[in-house]
Amino acid sequence: MKRFAHLNARTLDEAVLYLRRYGGRAKIIAGGTDVLGRMKDEIVPTYPEALINIKTIPGLDFIEEREGSLKIGALTKLEDIARHPVIKAKFSALAEAARRTASPHIREMGTIAGNICQDIRCWYYRAPNNRFPCLRKGGGRCYAIEGDNRYHSIFGASVDGGCLAVHPSDIAPALIALDAKIRTSERKIKAEHFFEVGVCKTNVLEEDEIVTEIEISQPPVGSKSAFIKFAARETIDFPVVNCAATIVGSEGTVQAARICLNAVYLKPYRVTSAEQAIIGKTISDNSVEDAGIEAVRQAKPLARNTYMVQIARTLVKRAVLACG
Repeated sequence: MKRFAHLNARTLDEAVLYLRRYGGRAKIIAGGTDVLGRMKDEIVPTYPEALINIKTIPGLDFIEEREGSLKIGALTKLEDIARHPVIKAKFSALAEAARRTASPHIREMGTIAGNICQDIRCWYYRAPNNRFPCLRKGGGRCYAIEGDNRYHSIFGASVDGGCLAVHPSDIAPALIALDAKIRTSERKIKAEHFFEVGVCKTNVLEEDEIVTEIEISQPPVGSKSAFIKFAARETIDFPVVNCAATIVGSEGTVQAARICLNAVYLKPYRVTSAEQAIIGKTISDNSVEDAGIEAVRQAKPLARNTYMVQIARTLVKRAVLACG
């Protein structure tokens, strides 16, 4: 690794001040499970001059119910979320997403904010020493178009018509399905508007902006949520496809639905057509079949990832059935 400064921020304002001082040449570090790997392999063209440690800021690690909402601090560990009795009882999609993320050791280090802010996992993008200067690094091409695209987007490309790398988070689709909001040092953002595609960028945060809290409103009466994941190995692996769903029912009929796939597109992919397919119906084999069909109707698989379409369709069906 190259040399860099390591600065312990004592307050949120101090962390923001450091970010502004370095003007985009610094990165936030908390659990470090993503940023340190990026730095060790030197995967991107520019190397941070400083890491701003926010673990030294008190009050960012908590799970509380207040003001009619569940509040989760940015530094809350994934393992704590997975085991929390209130989250397991009321927000089961989030608890299961946290439980299925990575390995136990990573979950004891990784934070909820780090998970939703993580970088993409495309093997061309992640190749050591910036071997492939691809579109997501400001280069001229997406190597996955003609290369190995087994785990790439099945819903098209972006970044000026090229990048096919998918968003890898397990937590992200659960937050979107639960209609969560993400509070930062500057604003509050709906989870489904938090993710953005750009050069070395996966979210809407400005260079001097820091995630501070996740907020989820108490679920309405008759609401259930679920998270389903398919990975090559049961633990450790990033998702091949995952899916989260929240269903609000009354007298056996679906009144509202939120369904989100991930690892299938450049950012979490909310399938509103699948939601509409089940609203006003009972959850049955026929209705979930319709939801699955609608979820992948716009799919445009690549040469080597057609199999992901069937997985996505099946996970939507299973996630909705789990809410029945």
